[in-house]
Amino acid sequence: MRTVIGHLFQFFLRLGGFGLLGMGILDSSFLFMPLGNDLLVVALTTRHHSHMPYYAAMAAAGSVLGCLVVDLVCRRIGEEKLERMVSKKRLEYVHHKMEKRAGIVLAFAALMPPPFPFTAFLMGASALEYPRPKLLSVIAASRLCRFLIIGGLAIVFGSQIIRVSKTPAFEWTIGFFVLLCLVGSGFSLVKWFRTARGTGAPAAVK
Repeated sequence: MRTVIGHLFQFFLRLGGFGLLGMGILDSSFLFMPLGNDLLVVALTTRHHSHMPYYAAMAAAGSVLGCLVVDLVCRRIGEEKLERMVSKKRLEYVHHKMEKRAGIVLAFAALMPPPFPFTAFLMGASALEYPRPKLLSVIAASRLCRFLIIGGLAIVFGSQIIRVSKTPAFEWTIGFFVLLCLVGSGFSLVKWFRTARGTGAPAAVK
């Protein structure tokens, strides 16, 4: 598992900014790669400090594109059928939080690192037809801010962070979570596909 995770990370690392874009899309849509883009930003920024804004922008762009995929699917599914994939209790919690301060809640959720359940808030906002331009703008601004902060920390502490990330304990921990999340992602994809097939035309966007 350690070798597989290491090879996967090195593959995205060699792609530079496009690796950040690709991993961001995967991480924010159907697959979950714990701290994947965060560590990529750290690793790339440690090598090239002057490129940090570019890396942060590519990571944020990947996140926005991945979120757009989720948004498109959830607007097609709608709130009623979303309950098949997200617990009713969690959906009610998201609904309550977003009724009056949707933008602020989304911004906060997008800033938080794993294991904060950002996807649940994204899916809830989409199913509740929160305006797509606003949704993507809030996510873009928040994720850019997050990756700029991470990039800034990488300039100062990058070598220490990379050293910790290469320890066996860290690699095994991340490997376990990746395996767990890949299994969960597989079940989620099946659920999304079955639910989406049962829907009609996509819901109108306000």
